[in-house]
Amino acid sequence: MPQTGILRTWNEERGFGFIAPTGGGRELFVHISAFPRDGSRPTVGESLSYEPGQGADGRPQAVRVIRQAIGKPSTHPRAQVSVRRRRRSLVLPLVALVLMIAIVIAVGVFGYNRYRPFAQSQSGRPLRPAIPEAVSAAPAPGSFRCDGRTHCSQMTSCREAKFFLKNCPGTKMDGNNDGVPCEQQWCTSPFAD
Repeated sequence: MPQTGILRTWNEERGFGFIAPTGGGRELFVHISAFPRDGSRPTVGESLSYEPGQGADGRPQAVRVIRQAIGKPSTHPRAQVSVRRRRRSLVLPLVALVLMIAIVIAVGVFGYNRYRPFAQSQSGRPLRPAIPEAVSAAPAPGSFRCDGRTHCSQMTSCREAKFFLKNCPGTKMDGNNDGVPCEQQWCTSPFAD
């Protein structure tokens, strides 16, 4: 059977308080878990409807609490402070994370700038990224010579295949006799070197 009362005390940090029954009598313990989960927090002085029950320890406790002023914003100063604390508690970790990321980046840039001159002085030449062998420039056309290679699989570039087709007898690189060698491997576009 539901009863009514006023929330006399509330400990926000620990999530419990005491209800003074409207009909008089001893104050009754109430835990945050007895309130509806609507996102609002209990405030001292508000009217409540509840059912008497027992806690896990066997002591009397209010259960199935209904707030009489549901939907009305709380005007109690403690409730406003609680909302501000919650917002602040979410903002501070985010700010700390952003600062830590910025510090890590700054240390990385500083370390790289300090290491670079040292590495250059050790090697005697400026640092530059390594170029993979496959990406390196093809030899100039004047450096090609007929060495017995006759198939596309033996070539390293379209330019080399064209040199072999034009200058070396017995090549088998132009299957359709259109003057463009290795069309499926090296000279895939009409503008290929």
